[in-house]
Amino acid sequence: SPYVSDPSDPVPYYEASGLRRPKEYMVADQRFLSGRPDVLTFVSEPLEEDMTFVGPVDADLEVMLSTTDADFVVKLIDVWPDNTEYPGYQMLVRGDIMRGRYRRSFSAPEPFTPGKPTEVAFTMPDIAHTFRKGHRIMVQVQSSWFPLADRNPQQFVDIYRCAASDFIPCDVRIYHDRRRPSRLEVLRLR
Repeated sequence: SPYVSDPSDPVPYYEASGLRRPKEYMVADQRFLSGRPDVLTFVSEPLEEDMTFVGPVDADLEVMLSTTDADFVVKLIDVWPDNTEYPGYQMLVRGDIMRGRYRRSFSAPEPFTPGKPTEVAFTMPDIAHTFRKGHRIMVQVQSSWFPLADRNPQQFVDIYRCAASDFIPCDVRIYHDRRRPSRLEVLRLR
């Protein structure tokens, strides 16, 4: 699934983004991102029974870039059914970001090779959440979360010393097939 990540139009982390970070962003309704072409969305069918997930969430993405760097934001969302107190509410349950250059080591960053499929794996903070019967599980993947995370120039340059002209769009492909299965893994309680 391809999308274009453009640093001049980053994906906001909250509908009413500003300089102050409201604590509500941690459970914010994600519907404000509906229709953005730079946010990939995967949604399950309505659950036939309650599902409780606990522990760390492992994100394993198979990606290909047109540039030498990009960020990867993964969000786990609880989608409420229409017949509930909050119809259609898309509650952010867990979200985290990985700057791609640090995918293998935080002490030895490395660039991507444009056009080459590459694994980006990271562990998100622990979760303890029950997705109720009738709810759906949603996963969103994007390459910015502004201003919660600073913009990435999407090139392997010194982000603190680069010029405005160094911030360029990046074609991002997230693979999700048998050969390159991007996925989330989390422990499910029975």
